[in-house]
Amino acid sequence: MSLMSDKNFKMKMRDVETAFKYRRFPYPKRSVELIALLAISCTFFLFMHTNKLNSRLKEMEMKLQPSEFSALGLTGSNHLDGPKPEDINTLHGTYQYLKSTGQLYTLDAKSLNNTGIAGQECLLFNRIEKVGSQSLMTLLRDLAEVNNFTPYVNDDAAPNYLLLTEQEERDIAEEISAVAGPMSYVEHLNWINFTKYDLPKPIYVNMIRHPIQKVISGYYYMRHPAVFGFYVKTFGRKIENREWFETTFNDCVKQAKIPDCIFDPHNDYNKDWRRFSLHLCGSHPDCKNFNSPTATQIAKQNIEREYAVVGSWEDTNITLTVLEHYIPRFFRGATEMFYSDTTGKFKKNSTPHNTDLEPEVEAKLKIQFSYEIELYNFCKQRLYKQYIAIKKEELMEKFN
Repeated sequence: MSLMSDKNFKMKMRDVETAFKYRRFPYPKRSVELIALLAISCTFFLFMHTNKLNSRLKEMEMKLQPSEFSALGLTGSNHLDGPKPEDINTLHGTYQYLKSTGQLYTLDAKSLNNTGIAGQECLLFNRIEKVGSQSLMTLLRDLAEVNNFTPYVNDDAAPNYLLLTEQEERDIAEEISAVAGPMSYVEHLNWINFTKYDLPKPIYVNMIRHPIQKVISGYYYMRHPAVFGFYVKTFGRKIENREWFETTFNDCVKQAKIPDCIFDPHNDYNKDWRRFSLHLCGSHPDCKNFNSPTATQIAKQNIEREYAVVGSWEDTNITLTVLEHYIPRFFRGATEMFYSDTTGKFKKNSTPHNTDLEPEVEAKLKIQFSYEIELYNFCKQRLYKQYIAIKKEELMEKFN
């Protein structure tokens, strides 16, 4: 190849290289439209989910913010140090946690007792459904004769509303405050802030039970012939078919056909005994949703600030001991009276039923009741802490 031809070849190659280096391939018009459509779709998607995201963040803020309202001085339900959560929710686990964090040695029963902040001699038991409230109500009737107070129980046929209006709350608070002399007042009722209506606080008490066991109990309780007949006669409930009565709780949850077994957080249905956060939270709209982190946090605040005792028949000895020591005016002699009974009158409304859950049903319910279970554990920890405070020396010898 001659020098000139070699030079021409190199120039041609350089021209080709330059053409590739600065090449421009125009996009088809339809591709440009597709890209624009995708951009608009993404923007619309983000816009549509902004409100939902803000709502979730608000609930998370209530849940995750550093809080003093945790029975053992923990934040939320995260137990990063010390025993595992399942260990803390026992008397021994609570004791060991208090010991490991140094709280045990400064524990004082007086500082854990809200009875002293009450402004009137009224024990307000805004009883939760299916926690053994009939048993405590019966015990209060008998204690009234011994401890000289008047037991008042609202009519069973009275309607139980999901939320009370401010006027309804005020009327109840004024009715209670107008009674002269010491009294106990028992009713299925959400927590009422008496201070809001410039009225003296009562002594708040309540009872709890594991949320899943509570809802199982309620399911079979409503299917008891005598109970169902009462609701038909008193409230005009419709007659159900045979399948409704014979379906097991496990099958009902799996089928998810009737409100009894559909545990939707935003379901207003309130006749299935599904929640106790509502009773302990109040009638504010934020308390309305089932298994709500916001309602759970508000309920914790109310329990810690307002309630003298929130007990449980799952821990009968502990509950009776705490009631006697923290509210002696009304519960003096409660333990002796309870255990000396031979008639079974303190075990009312006990409906035999199968409490066994299939693994898949149990796993599902633990998710659906996660915040209700958290609140339940909070109450148990607080009850154990109150008990340890009055039995500290005895328990130090036992557990050490």
